[in-house]
Amino acid sequence: MHIDKLLKQPNALPSAPKVVRKLIDTFDQEEVDINMVARLIEDDPVLTAKLLKTANSAFFGLTRSVSCAREAINVLGLIKVRALVIAASLGEGFHRVGGVNLNQFWRYSLNSANLARYIALPIKIDESTAFTSGLIHGIGELVMHVGMPEAMLDLDRSVPMLDLKRAKAERGMFGYSYAEVGAALAREWHFPKRMINAIEHQAAPFDNEVYEPIAGVIHIASWRARAEEQSMRSELLINTYPDPVGLVLGIDPDTVVAEEIPSLTRSAEASESM
Repeated sequence: MHIDKLLKQPNALPSAPKVVRKLIDTFDQEEVDINMVARLIEDDPVLTAKLLKTANSAFFGLTRSVSCAREAINVLGLIKVRALVIAASLGEGFHRVGGVNLNQFWRYSLNSANLARYIALPIKIDESTAFTSGLIHGIGELVMHVGMPEAMLDLDRSVPMLDLKRAKAERGMFGYSYAEVGAALAREWHFPKRMINAIEHQAAPFDNEVYEPIAGVIHIASWRARAEEQSMRSELLINTYPDPVGLVLGIDPDTVVAEEIPSLTRSAEASESM
């Protein structure tokens, strides 16, 4: 199915709720009113409940539970809370997707987000953009499963969704991958251009005319999160590490090739609330 036809399929691209549209607008603001953000979130009881369930899950390991959006922002920070609310909204739009283990998908996405921020900080790349882009970078997979379920289930049997070769397999079969489809959704929801570029070029971050370092960050973060889902260890981690991307970004490979990384977790509890 051509990508234009895919994007026109019923329910393929869910509409952004009002609260999410306003939260996306804050990405380009130099100073964000925390009280305004908290009020925005709390105006939507469903998203608030999902945020609190995720924030209080074992994934984040808080020493005390939070009971409102303002507390969540104070404890987790605006970067994480804003991204979690956006992801929760996407989770509502894709609450059932045939053939996809959504708990695993959101666990993987949360790991990718944490890793993206972990990678971005020492190389002085915007952590907010990195975390949010990392959290939603794979959303194109859900769009594709909803829009063309039979073709995707056939692909899933030969190349599982979180396989390291997934993007290449999708391009071979369809001429595009989850990256281009996810960018289309990000464009539809009016995300900042740098996030759209990062999502679109994540599979081959420096093979295009747009040089967006966050695409490289997502490339490495998603590689490591996929490796974790596949229980890769030692030699396999070293052999599959994307050296060319890491070199361009100036990343110390030891920080992501290690078997134990603080930003990684196998806890499924957080993913169940997305």
